[in-house]
Amino acid sequence: MLNPPPGYAERLDAPGYAAPMTLPAMRGSLGARFVAYLLDILFIFGFSMLLWLAIAVLGVITFGLGWTLFAILPASGVLYSMITVGGARQSTIGMRMMGLRVVAESGRRVDMITAAVHALLFYVALSTFLLWFVDMLFGVMRSDRRLGHDLILGLAVVRAA
Repeated sequence: MLNPPPGYAERLDAPGYAAPMTLPAMRGSLGARFVAYLLDILFIFGFSMLLWLAIAVLGVITFGLGWTLFAILPASGVLYSMITVGGARQSTIGMRMMGLRVVAESGRRVDMITAAVHALLFYVALSTFLLWFVDMLFGVMRSDRRLGHDLILGLAVVRAA
Protein backbone atom coordinates (compact mmCIF):
# COMPACT_ATOMS: atom_id res chain seq x y z
CA MET A 1 0.00 0.00 0.00
CA LEU A 2 1.22 3.51 -0.73
CA ASN A 3 2.37 5.80 2.04
CA PRO A 4 0.23 8.91 2.51
CA PRO A 5 1.63 12.25 1.37
CA PRO A 6 3.20 14.52 4.03
CA GLY A 7 0.58 16.20 6.21
CA TYR A 8 -1.90 13.32 6.13
CA ALA A 9 -2.67 11.09 9.10
CA GLU A 10 -1.02 7.72 9.63
CA ARG A 11 -2.81 4.58 8.57
CA LEU A 12 -4.76 2.97 11.39
CA ASP A 13 -3.02 -0.36 10.88
CA ALA A 14 0.39 1.25 11.38
CA PRO A 15 2.54 0.15 14.35
CA GLY A 16 1.56 1.81 17.62
CA TYR A 17 -2.17 1.33 17.16
CA ALA A 18 -3.79 -1.45 19.13
CA ALA A 19 -5.26 -4.38 17.27
CA PRO A 20 -9.05 -4.62 17.39
CA MET A 21 -10.42 -6.67 20.27
CA THR A 22 -13.77 -7.92 21.41
CA LEU A 23 -14.90 -5.53 24.11
CA PRO A 24 -17.29 -7.72 26.13
CA ALA A 25 -14.46 -10.19 26.84
CA MET A 26 -12.19 -7.38 28.04
CA ARG A 27 -14.66 -5.16 29.91
CA GLY A 28 -13.65 -3.22 33.00
CA SER A 29 -15.68 -3.28 36.20
CA LEU A 30 -17.66 -0.35 37.57
CA GLY A 31 -15.98 -0.79 40.96
CA ALA A 32 -12.52 -0.44 39.43
CA ARG A 33 -13.68 2.66 37.53
CA PHE A 34 -14.99 4.19 40.76
CA VAL A 35 -11.75 3.58 42.68
CA ALA A 36 -9.77 4.92 39.70
CA TYR A 37 -11.86 8.09 39.78
CA LEU A 38 -11.25 8.53 43.52
CA LEU A 39 -7.51 8.22 42.90
CA ASP A 40 -7.75 10.62 39.97
CA ILE A 41 -9.37 13.24 42.20
CA LEU A 42 -6.10 13.36 44.12
CA PHE A 43 -4.03 13.58 40.94
CA ILE A 44 -6.31 16.29 39.50
CA PHE A 45 -5.86 18.27 42.71
CA GLY A 46 -2.07 17.99 42.37
CA PHE A 47 -2.24 18.88 38.67
CA SER A 48 -4.39 21.91 39.51
CA MET A 49 -1.91 23.08 42.13
CA LEU A 50 1.00 22.78 39.67
CA LEU A 51 -1.04 24.63 37.05
CA TRP A 52 -1.93 27.34 39.57
CA LEU A 53 1.74 27.76 40.52
CA ALA A 54 2.83 27.94 36.87
CA ILE A 55 0.18 30.56 36.09
CA ALA A 56 1.12 32.60 39.17
CA VAL A 57 4.79 32.64 38.17
CA LEU A 58 3.90 33.44 34.57
CA GLY A 59 1.72 36.29 35.79
CA VAL A 60 4.61 37.79 37.75
CA ILE A 61 6.94 37.48 34.77
CA THR A 62 4.42 39.09 32.41
CA PHE A 63 3.46 41.87 34.88
CA GLY A 64 -0.04 40.45 35.46
CA LEU A 65 -0.98 39.56 31.89
CA GLY A 66 -0.43 35.83 32.48
CA TRP A 67 -2.93 35.82 35.34
CA THR A 68 -5.75 35.77 32.80
CA LEU A 69 -4.89 32.07 32.41
CA PHE A 70 -6.45 31.43 35.82
CA ALA A 71 -9.69 31.11 33.84
CA ILE A 72 -8.60 27.64 32.66
CA LEU A 73 -8.27 26.23 36.19
CA PRO A 74 -11.89 25.00 36.36
CA ALA A 75 -11.15 22.87 33.30
CA SER A 76 -8.11 21.20 34.88
CA GLY A 77 -9.94 17.86 35.22
CA VAL A 78 -10.79 17.87 31.53
CA LEU A 79 -7.21 18.87 30.65
CA TYR A 80 -5.85 16.08 32.86
CA SER A 81 -8.06 13.50 31.12
CA MET A 82 -7.26 14.90 27.69
CA ILE A 83 -3.51 14.58 28.30
CA THR A 84 -3.59 11.16 29.97
CA VAL A 85 -6.40 9.31 28.17
CA GLY A 86 -5.46 10.84 24.83
CA GLY A 87 -1.81 9.93 25.43
CA ALA A 88 0.12 6.78 24.63
CA ARG A 89 -1.11 4.76 27.65
CA GLN A 90 -4.81 5.56 27.02
CA SER A 91 -5.61 5.92 30.71
CA THR A 92 -5.47 8.31 33.60
CA ILE A 93 -3.01 7.59 36.39
CA GLY A 94 -5.84 6.20 38.54
CA MET A 95 -6.96 3.94 35.69
CA ARG A 96 -3.38 2.68 35.28
CA MET A 97 -3.26 1.85 38.99
CA MET A 98 -6.51 -0.12 38.61
CA GLY A 99 -5.42 -1.83 35.37
CA LEU A 100 -7.88 -0.07 33.04
CA ARG A 101 -7.62 1.82 29.76
CA VAL A 102 -9.98 3.59 27.36
CA VAL A 103 -10.42 2.39 23.77
CA ALA A 104 -12.78 3.12 20.91
CA GLU A 105 -15.40 0.48 20.05
CA SER A 106 -13.10 -0.81 17.32
CA GLY A 107 -10.29 -1.29 19.85
CA ARG A 108 -8.28 1.63 18.47
CA ARG A 109 -6.64 4.42 20.49
CA VAL A 110 -8.58 7.49 21.62
CA ASP A 111 -7.43 10.89 20.36
CA MET A 112 -7.06 13.90 22.68
CA ILE A 113 -10.22 15.71 21.53
CA THR A 114 -12.40 12.63 22.09
CA ALA A 115 -10.76 12.10 25.50
CA ALA A 116 -11.53 15.71 26.46
CA VAL A 117 -15.17 15.44 25.33
CA HIS A 118 -15.47 12.11 27.20
CA ALA A 119 -14.29 13.77 30.42
CA LEU A 120 -16.52 16.80 29.82
CA LEU A 121 -19.60 14.60 29.38
CA PHE A 122 -18.68 12.72 32.56
CA TYR A 123 -18.40 15.94 34.59
CA VAL A 124 -21.65 17.29 33.13
CA ALA A 125 -23.41 14.05 34.12
CA LEU A 126 -21.78 14.19 37.56
CA SER A 127 -23.04 17.75 38.12
CA THR A 128 -26.72 16.77 38.30
CA PHE A 129 -28.18 13.80 40.13
CA LEU A 130 -30.63 12.84 37.38
CA LEU A 131 -28.00 12.77 34.61
CA TRP A 132 -25.56 10.92 36.87
CA PHE A 133 -28.26 8.38 37.77
CA VAL A 134 -29.14 7.75 34.11
CA ASP A 135 -25.44 7.50 33.22
CA MET A 136 -24.84 4.92 35.98
CA LEU A 137 -28.03 3.06 35.07
CA PHE A 138 -26.58 2.34 31.64
CA GLY A 139 -23.52 0.80 33.28
CA VAL A 140 -25.52 -1.36 35.66
CA MET A 141 -27.97 -2.58 33.02
CA ARG A 142 -25.50 -3.35 30.23
CA SER A 143 -23.39 -6.51 30.27
CA ASP A 144 -20.33 -4.65 28.95
CA ARG A 145 -20.56 -2.08 31.81
CA ARG A 146 -20.33 0.93 29.46
CA LEU A 147 -21.78 4.13 30.89
CA GLY A 148 -23.99 6.59 28.99
CA HIS A 149 -21.16 8.95 28.08
CA ASP A 150 -19.14 5.97 26.83
CA LEU A 151 -21.97 4.97 24.51
CA ILE A 152 -22.44 8.49 23.15
CA LEU A 153 -18.80 8.67 22.03
CA GLY A 154 -18.35 5.00 21.11
CA LEU A 155 -15.73 4.33 23.80
CA ALA A 156 -15.20 1.57 26.32
CA VAL A 157 -13.13 1.21 29.48
CA VAL A 158 -11.43 -2.18 29.34
CA ARG A 159 -8.82 -4.07 31.29
CA ALA A 160 -5.30 -3.19 30.21
CA ALA A 161 -3.66 -6.15 28.57
